[in-house]
Amino acid sequence: MLEELIAQHGRRLYGLCIKLCGSAYDADDLYQETWLRVHCKLNKYDPSQSFEHWLTAVCVNAYRDMLRRERLAGLLMAFSTNEEKDSVLTSVAAEDSTAENAELWEAVRRLPEKYSTVIVLHYYRGYDVSELSRILKVPEGTVKYRLHKARELLKGGLTL
Repeated sequence: MLEELIAQHGRRLYGLCIKLCGSAYDADDLYQETWLRVHCKLNKYDPSQSFEHWLTAVCVNAYRDMLRRERLAGLLMAFSTNEEKDSVLTSVAAEDSTAENAELWEAVRRLPEKYSTVIVLHYYRGYDVSELSRILKVPEGTVKYRLHKARELLKGGLTL
């Protein structure tokens, strides 16, 4: 059963992991951690709900835990070196094929985690406010505020 879920949802999940983490190395860890948690908690999944929403919530929670561990260990939030950051930005620019998007993703990565997460899930994954509220387990008003605040921060961080 897990192999079928991985075949069906693995590619999109890995894309989310890349966008959240910013590096293939960390994305690989997050991807594996997410599937491990899915395996352990599959009996808690409510089949009347969207599996993709549940999977996204598991991934986001694993990402938050990963960030907490990194902060406790005194590591940088998403990049261990400037070279790694430059490499990621180059790959994002190549993936999106425009310099404007590379600058945007660099600005998104500089946002605090609670803002970068809603930006990635809303604009990259296409979740609406109510879906984000369920996934992140926060009120819709909080999601709206975080989206608004993230947009404000991004406007201030981009050169026009």
